[in-house]
Amino acid sequence: MAEAARRVPDLTGPTWITARRQSGGHGRQGRPWIMPEGNLAATLVFRPWATPHEAAKRSFLAACALHQALALVAPGARLQLKWPNDVLLNGGKVAGILLESASSGPLVDWLAIGIGVNLAASPAVASTGGSAEPVNLRRETGVTVTPRDFLTLLADAYATQEAKLAAFGFARIREDWLAHAARLGDVIVARTARGEHVGVFETVDLDGNLCLATGEGMRIIPAADVYF
Repeated sequence: MAEAARRVPDLTGPTWITARRQSGGHGRQGRPWIMPEGNLAATLVFRPWATPHEAAKRSFLAACALHQALALVAPGARLQLKWPNDVLLNGGKVAGILLESASSGPLVDWLAIGIGVNLAASPAVASTGGSAEPVNLRRETGVTVTPRDFLTLLADAYATQEAKLAAFGFARIREDWLAHAARLGDVIVARTARGEHVGVFETVDLDGNLCLATGEGMRIIPAADVYF
């Protein structure tokens, strides 16, 4: 992500950047992200014609692209998408997504989509900062794929998602995401900066918010850590 921000002034088009090793990886809210050797650490940086609000929805595009790429290398694997930005394999966290951007006006100047995938090894549980324990593709499925080969699939899948967004709008992306959503219709816990909400995960709205049916009514939650 730091390298993506550094390269922004020289960008001529969408660019993928990968790291064989990371010394300062991080996730949401500054949490550490550990990348054992053989895993994927990649960032797509580009200049979408989008407001910050619309740019933030790209996390759903990235999640759908990750689901598609993982399904290609491991057909039949039990893959699910966990709101707001994780991919689960057999109930454990196999991938995470982080968005960073900058803007000086109504549109973002640039957007970086950071993606980490546990292809070959799992980091320590303490490094995830979430409810799902980390898992890796090789251990769970027996499939071995190099970061470079996986990135080729992921880049193609993400380009497909951008084409869908341009042709059909976010409503189509939302439908695709919900088709693979983890715990949809189940009771979950959403922890925000202001407190904890327990309720039924009803849906994700067209703004990407979590819609939680609680005893006090429907809660529309733009950002939270989800536990189940």
